Amino acid sequence: MLRLCISLVLVAALAACSPGANEQGKAKKVTLHLFTWSDYTEETVVRQFEERFGVKVVTDTFGSNEELLAKLQGGAAGYDVVVPSDYMVSILVKQGLLAELDQTKIPNLAHVFTHLKGLYYDPKNTYSVPYLWGTTGIGYNADLVSPPPDSWQVLWDERYKGRISLLNDEREVFGMALRAVGESLNEAEPAKLNAAKARLMAQKALVKTYTSENYDQLLVSGEVALAHGWSGTIMRAAAERPSIKYVIPKEGGTIWQDNLCVLKTSVHREEAMAFINFLLEPQIAALITTKVKYASASEEARLFVPKEIAQNPAIYPPEAVVSRLEWIKDVGEAIKAYDRAWTELKVK
Repeated sequence: MLRLCISLVLVAALAACSPGANEQGKAKKVTLHLFTWSDYTEETVVRQFEERFGVKVVTDTFGSNEELLAKLQGGAAGYDVVVPSDYMVSILVKQGLLAELDQTKIPNLAHVFTHLKGLYYDPKNTYSVPYLWGTTGIGYNADLVSPPPDSWQVLWDERYKGRISLLNDEREVFGMALRAVGESLNEAEPAKLNAAKARLMAQKALVKTYTSENYDQLLVSGEVALAHGWSGTIMRAAAERPSIKYVIPKEGGTIWQDNLCVLKTSVHREEAMAFINFLLEPQIAALITTKVKYASASEEARLFVPKEIAQNPAIYPPEAVVSRLEWIKDVGEAIKAYDRAWTELKVK
C-alpha cells in the first residue's frame, strides 16, 4: 500500500513537471482590445495598466465616429473598449452594440465633473463613462494668416487657396458650414442641407485635404495655414510651433465629449471596466491630458496637470465660450441625407 502511494505521488510529480502540464495549469493572459481615436492614448499609462493588472492592451484607431460605426456594423469582432463621441453613444445604444456598465466597478466615476455626467445621450451613464472633452474650431498660423480670424468665413477666403485643411468628418464639416451662416449644426431640413452642400462644393477648390489625423503636422510644416480641427490637436501643433493659434469662431462651434464604453460582444468585461476605472484615476487622467492636450472629464485631474494646461482657455474654455457651442446630436433619418451629401462632396 505504501509503495502504491509513493508511486502515485511520483507520477503526479512527474506529470506536474512536464511541459504540457505547465502550459495547461498556467492561466492564459488576457488581451484587451481598445478601439479609439488616433493619438488618444499615453504609452506609459497603458504600460502601467498592463503591469498592475497583468493584462495586455492592443490598440486600434479610427478617424471619425462614422468610421467607428461602419467597422462595428461590418462585423468587426474582438474589440472590448471603444471611445465614441456623445451622439454616437446614442446610436450605438439604439443598435444594441453596447454593454451596460456596472458602476460599482468604476468608482472613479465619482471624480468626473458633475456637468459632464448624465448628458442627453446617456442620461444615467448606463452605457458610457466620460473620458475627454473639447471643442472644434480653427487652428491657424499667425505668421501666414492676417488679420487673426474670428469667423468660419475665413475658410472660404481665396487668399488661402490650397492651404486649408478640413476634418475628414461629415458631421463636423457640415456642422461648420451650417454654423457659418447661423444655422444649427444638427439641421435636418433638406433645403438647408442642400445649401450647406453647395457652400462646401464652392469651397472645395480651396481645400488642400480632408483629414482628421495629420493636420497638426500640416500646420507645423507650413503646408496649411488654416485647419478646421479639434482643440487638443491644434494645441499639440502649437507646442511645436508657437505661431500656431486656436480660435472658436464668433458664430460658435462644436462642443464634444468622448466616452469609454464596453461592447456587448466583449468577453473581457471585467478587465474592460477595470481599464475604464484606471483611466479615470486623477493622476492617470492628468498624464493623458498633458500628452493629448484635451481636457479630462476627471475634475481632480486638473489639479495634477501643468499650470499652462490647466489655465489654457483652448483646453479648458470659459463658460462665456462654452455658451456659444453646440453638441452634435443624432439626427435620425436625416443622416441619410448627410451621408449622400458627404459622398457627393468627396467624389466630385
